[in-house]
Order: sequence, then structure tokens, then C-alpha cells
Amino acid sequence: MMGLGDIADDAQHRVLEAQFRAADSVALLRHVMNLLGLVFVWEVFAHCCSPILLGGWSIALVGSMIMGLWLDRSRRRADNVGLAARDLRRHGIGALALGLSWAACMMIVAHAGETEELVALWTLVSCIMVCGAISYAATPLAAIAFLLPCIAGLCAMFGDGLQMPLHALATSYALSLLAGCLIYARTFARQHSSTAELAEKTEVVSLLLREYEEGGSDWLWQTDAMRRINGASRRFAETMGLTPDQLEGVPLVQILAGSAWESGRFAVGLHSLADHLKRRESFSNLVLPVQVSGKTRWWELSASPRYDDNGAFLGFRGVASDVTVQRESADKIAQLARFDPLTGLPNRSHLREVLDQAVAAAGGRKPGCAFLMVDLDRFKSINDTLGHQIGDKLLAEVARRLRRACRGQEFCGRIGGDEFAVVIPAAPDGHAIAQLADTIIALLSATYQIDGHSLYIGASIGSAQSPTDGRDSEALIRSADLALYRAKDDGGGVHRAYEPQLHAKAEERRLLELALREALEKEQMHVLYQPVVEADSGRVVGFEALARWTHPEMGPVSPAKFVPVAEEARLIAPIGEWVLRTACAQAVHWPDDVRVAVNVSAEQLTHPSFVATVVSALAQSGLDARRLELEVTESVFMSEDAGALRVLDQLLGLGIQLSLDDFGTGYSSLGYLSRTRFTTIKIDRSFVVGASKGVAESLAIIRAVVTLAESLGMATTAEGVENDTELAMVRALGCKKVQGYYFGRPMSAQDADALFPMVPERLIA
Repeated sequence: MMGLGDIADDAQHRVLEAQFRAADSVALLRHVMNLLGLVFVWEVFAHCCSPILLGGWSIALVGSMIMGLWLDRSRRRADNVGLAARDLRRHGIGALALGLSWAACMMIVAHAGETEELVALWTLVSCIMVCGAISYAATPLAAIAFLLPCIAGLCAMFGDGLQMPLHALATSYALSLLAGCLIYARTFARQHSSTAELAEKTEVVSLLLREYEEGGSDWLWQTDAMRRINGASRRFAETMGLTPDQLEGVPLVQILAGSAWESGRFAVGLHSLADHLKRRESFSNLVLPVQVSGKTRWWELSASPRYDDNGAFLGFRGVASDVTVQRESADKIAQLARFDPLTGLPNRSHLREVLDQAVAAAGGRKPGCAFLMVDLDRFKSINDTLGHQIGDKLLAEVARRLRRACRGQEFCGRIGGDEFAVVIPAAPDGHAIAQLADTIIALLSATYQIDGHSLYIGASIGSAQSPTDGRDSEALIRSADLALYRAKDDGGGVHRAYEPQLHAKAEERRLLELALREALEKEQMHVLYQPVVEADSGRVVGFEALARWTHPEMGPVSPAKFVPVAEEARLIAPIGEWVLRTACAQAVHWPDDVRVAVNVSAEQLTHPSFVATVVSALAQSGLDARRLELEVTESVFMSEDAGALRVLDQLLGLGIQLSLDDFGTGYSSLGYLSRTRFTTIKIDRSFVVGASKGVAESLAIIRAVVTLAESLGMATTAEGVENDTELAMVRALGCKKVQGYYFGRPMSAQDADALFPMVPERLIA
């Protein structure tokens, strides 16, 4: 504003332009007043002042005016390049020259004129200062440069002490003019600065509006007071597939409704739009379907009412955008959030919502709703054997069959993995639930043809019904899960309804797991050893190490009870390692030809550090590797993963003996025997009992196993021999070793030591 610094931005530049426009608009008044003042001075003071002094002053005054004109002209010529702060300073130099000229006039006349002449001069100078203040008001630097010399001239003119009141009056008057100029200049700068900012914002808005109209994603629209389109934009018309003339004057709702205008069946969003227009209220982000060229598009509209200066309603002005892509993406996301992408069935969260609604609708009514939990049998083996791609296709086919089974009011979905569920909103009775479950099991158990493979799986189902089995969805799901667990325990392929005792068993199982986690730490577990003898001589050739658990409150816990819990809780590995180390440490005290056998689970074999654990147990105990026999079951071969086979080969390489336990009771295959060099095949007690009773199948199986073992260079051990008859039978069939209560029950380490005579080596040890 003063011109003492550089112009910082475009807004200051616009203020500068406004300053010079204002100064130029009154420059003629200043020049005319100066010329009139020159004539006045010659007329009034020519008789009392030296003509030479007046002539010199006149030349200086005219020169100052010419210099000011020249500076203004130079500035205007350079206006194409752009104004700068130096132009204000140059403008101030012209004003300073003019002010000095009038100050010189006052000093010349003050020493020659009388009182009347001084009063006349004061009147002239007052007019000159007022005129200068007016012409320089917008340029405060020039106003200061002009008025300060004038004030100095007044001091010279009224320098006499007797004229001090006049001097004070004149000075106050001049200072008031100067203050007024500065105040005006400040107001002027603020006003034009705001105007410049407003102009800049208006330009930005205009630019944005042009972008809307030139094909942006959004477009403008407006209506008149009758809610008819007016001033239709080109972008709006192109989006509708029409011309602006076709849109002009048509009701907005009619255009957006399309073919539904005649029938009156409008979308909810269109009704909402009509209500807003009718009530003349603003709205934003209103999404509604619009028919465009026979296709449904989704638009988002925002608008505000328009009023004139008198408050009269003019209509609406707003913006619209096509959000079809975003809407479809949102619908797809919602679909993914509620449906399983693989099978297309409702997912877990969707099922839970439906079950919540069914439970709420049923209330306490009997019978209420029902929930069925479906788990596929043998799916994991197919998935592991043939790969996830086949497994995924199998799950998709299971989903299609499940849909066929649920054709009524039933609602089916996928919980996850190979688990599915069915919600029956209004289950008539338990018989109907059982019928549906049997239908599902039959459909899912039929043969599948997937990529040239004939696949066979089954299904197990657990069901629960409100309100007897649970008054909320969480309780129903828990009850159905317990029933499913019971169905799995019963061999699978069946349906089991929830029974109250299942919850008690589950709680017992949970408490058993908690106690089992503390059993090793609190030394509640111990190892017993059951003798293995030669069938012919009865000589002890080894022991099988058996884990036993005695809880301080529950007492002895059967292995049949805690081993499955340990396997499910992933505790079988630490328990198995403890048994292995304990058995190796004990076997060192037995004769060198007596082995110790330790059962190993599939989970232990697949653990990366199992071989290192075995080596560590042998090293710590000092037991020869040939005296350790590890017993495995056929379950380790069920997976196509060759990891367990590699581990068995490493163990054989260390000299450790291997035994195949419970051969013939599972998914037996002669391929197992060709993959691994077993030392012994153990014949399950069920065959021994059957053979002793003359069951032909059991006799044939034992003979076949003995013959097979002999041909492969393996020994056979008959388990569970309890009397003379069974012993004579297994001897006659050719079994080499025998294990059972007939020769000894599982015994403590001390009792096992007592079976052997004290030899010098043991005494030394």
C-alpha cells in the first residue's frame, strides 16, 4: 500500500492497480487547482514580492507539475509489463516536488506580505492541501510526501510568536488532512483487497463450473419455482442422452422417473427427492436410480433452494454425479461380506443374522426354530491327496446338493472349511428335523464326479432346537456343535440331536484338558511297562512303555479318556517326548537284549525336531539305538505328505527298530509295508479274541499277517493274550512274540527290574 516493500501476491497487485486508478481519476483536479493557485499568487502578491522570486517559484511549480505528468505517463506506458512498488515511490517523488514548490511559495510570501495577504495565502494553501489530499488519498506515500512540506511551509509562514494560534490551527488542519488520507488509504486497501479476493474466488468458482460443463464426472442443474428444469447444461443433457432443448421446461422428477412416470411406481429415492423439492429444503448425497437409454443408472444429487434479494423463491440449483460404478462396487462388497465366495452360500455372519431373527421370531414358543451343523466326513484326506483345487470344486458341489435339500423354508450356508449349517425358522418337531438331516446325509454321501475322479465323502450332523436346547443363537450353535461332536464320536455319517448330558460331557472334557496341561508340571503322570515275551519260550524280550495319569482328585484317569483329549489339545507331543525320555532312561537298567517300545503319534512324527528329540533321549540315557522300538499306527500314512516317511527312514538309519501297531484295524494297505522296513507287525487283540472263538475271518487274517511278515523278514506280536487257549492258538498260527495279561499286566519300573536276575554289570552300575 505504501510502496516501501515488494508486491507479495496477486491480491496486492490488484490493490496497487486500484490505487493508481483512483489517483489518475482525480489528477486533472490537482493540476487545475495548481494552475489556478499560480494565477492567484501572481494576482495577489505581485505588488509586494520580487518578480524574480515569483518567476522562479512559478517555473518550479510548473516543472513539478510536468514531472508528475511525465512520471504518470511513463507508468501507463509500462503498465503492459506490470505495476510494481517502485511506481508508488515515483508517484511519491512527484508529489514531494509539488509539496516543496508550495512550501517555497509560503516562505517567499510570508516575508513580503501583510496580514491580509497572509490570510489570502492561507486560504489558497488550504484549498491546495485539500485538493492534494483528495488526489493523493489512495496513495498514502504521495499524500505524506505532499503534505509534510506544506506543513513545514506553514511553520515558516506563521513563525512569529504573535501568530502562534494561527500556526497551531494551520498545523492541526494539515495534520488532520494527513490523518484523514492515511485512514482513507487503509480503508481503501482493505476494501479492494477483499474485492480482489472475492474476484479470485469468483474466478476459481467459474473455472470449476467450466470444468463441470466441459465433461467432468459431475454436472450442474437447476429448476425454476415450478420445479421445471431451466438453463439445462450440456453435460446434463448428454448424460440423459437428450439435448438441452429437450430438457428445458420439463419437470425434474419426470425426467428422472423415465418410463415409471406414467405408471407412478417411483423408486424410494425419487419420492424423497420430490418431498425435498416440495418443502423447498436443501438436501445432499441423495442417491436414486435413473433410467437412461433403457438402462438403470445410479445418480447422487445435492441442491439448495435459490431466493432473490426480496426473498422470493426462484427454484433449486444443485450438482449431480453418476455413481453407478461406486454403487455396484458397494453392492459387490456387501455381497462378499454376507456370502461365501467359493460356494455362493450365505457365510457365517449371514447365517448368524438369520438365526438371530429366527430365535427372536420364535420367542419361547415350542417347538421353535432349529439349527443344524453339518460337517463333511473324509474331506480332509481328499483335499490333502488331490489338492485344494479338487477340494474347492467338491465343496461347490456339496453346496449345490445342500441347496436341493433345503427347498422349503430352510436357510443353508457355509460356516467355513468343510462345515455347513442349516437354519429352520419354524421347525415342526424333532422327527421333521431328523428327516431333513437324513436327506442331507444321503445327498452329500452320494458319489461325486470331479475332474475324472470318483469321490466318496459323507456327512455328520448335529442339531439343536429352541427353546429347549438354547434360548439364544449362541446357545443353539454351541448345542448343535456338541451334538455334531457326538455324531463324529459315533463313527460319522449319522445325525445326532442335542441332549443335556452332552454339555456335561463337554464340560468334563474341558476340565480334563485343563488338568492335563498341569499333569506333567506337577508330576502326576508315570510310566508303566508291559512285558513282551517270546511265544515259544516265554522269555521277556521287551517292554511296551505305557503312560498313566493319576489325578489327586479324580484318581486314575484311563488312557482311553485322556489320550484323545491330549491329541485334540495338541498335548500329545510333549507327553510323548516325556514318555520317550523316561522309557530310555529306564531301559538302560535291563539286559542288553531287552528292548523298550514307545508309541509315537502322527503329530510327533511330523514335528521338525522329532528326530533330534529321539537322538537327545538316547544320548542322555546312554541306551543303544537298537534297543529302542518306536510303534506307529497306519494313521501316519493317511496323508500324501512324504514327511513322515522321511522321518521313519532317518530313524531306521540310526538303528532304531520300528513296529506297526494295530495292523488291520484301520485303512490297511500292503503299500505301508513296502514303504518302510518294519521290524514287527502287531496283531490287534480283536483278532486274537475272534480266532480263539473259532471265527474264520479272524483266523484267516492272523495267518495272512504271519505269512506276510515272515516273507518280508518281520516278526509278529499278538496283543491281548489273556489265557492258555489264546496262547496256544497264536503259537499254532506262528506268532513269534506275545503281549498280554497272561504274562503280565503293565507294571512299575521297579517290578520290571525284578524280572531280571542281578548280574555283575548291573551291580557295578
